[in-house]
Amino acid sequence: MDPRAPDLPASDWPELKPGWVWLCGAGPGDPGLLTLHALNAMRQADVIVYDALVQEGLLDWAPQAERIYAGKRGGKPSARQRDISLRLVELARAGQRVLRLKGGDPFVFGRGGEEAQTLVQHGIPIRIVPGITAGIAGLAYAGIPVTHRDVNQSVTFVTGHDRLGEAPAALDWAGIARGSQVIVIYMGMKHIGTIAAKLIAAGRAPAEPVAVTTTATLDAQRTIETTLGTVTEDIAAAGLEPPAIICVGMAVMLRQVLDWQAQARGEAPRDLDPLDLRRPAETG
Repeated sequence: MDPRAPDLPASDWPELKPGWVWLCGAGPGDPGLLTLHALNAMRQADVIVYDALVQEGLLDWAPQAERIYAGKRGGKPSARQRDISLRLVELARAGQRVLRLKGGDPFVFGRGGEEAQTLVQHGIPIRIVPGITAGIAGLAYAGIPVTHRDVNQSVTFVTGHDRLGEAPAALDWAGIARGSQVIVIYMGMKHIGTIAAKLIAAGRAPAEPVAVTTTATLDAQRTIETTLGTVTEDIAAAGLEPPAIICVGMAVMLRQVLDWQAQARGEAPRDLDPLDLRRPAETG
């Protein structure tokens, strides 16, 4: 594949200069969701420091660049965050054009803010290139809009684990349960049983719709539809593995008519009573 940017004057594309670090989002997986600014950076970079969720095929678009893997995956040996940040400083001080390529958006549960802080504290000039986050795109590929005016006027994005890998105790789950109609959980598969119990204890119905999407936007993407009360068992029965995006709320029901990938395979949309979108899930 030889992706080409639009025919614009060279002066219209920002230059990745020696000694700079660009923190770019690579999007959720589908190469077509990479931004043109990120592609422009890949063409110029001397070195690319990339995460576990970055599809390695994307790196073929930068054959001139050295590749440094800095992936972090739960339960597996991973580079320490401080070591990654200081490696970026070291590369920039050596006069390299450095691209830090992170899955999704670097500022959405991606530690991009921490890395940017370290770089600025060490006098390294930076540029931030946002990316498409999996919490929106992965659900869109599953046929689930995170907002719909007939369903919700709020959506809350939360992480499913804290910096120690435990269920985030600092989150006000009761407040989230009461205040947000749709909840999107990143990296939450490991602790979904605990999270679901907290949401139910705060008043969310066990019958409330839940969707779990893995390998978002890729050909291997899988999505199951379940409920808050049975999500743990259904994930196990389906054999799903992280990383995953979990959506809690009535927006999940829209997948019955908006599963565009199923429709592309020739499957007919399922029936959905519009009134069901306005009714809270029945309590168990």
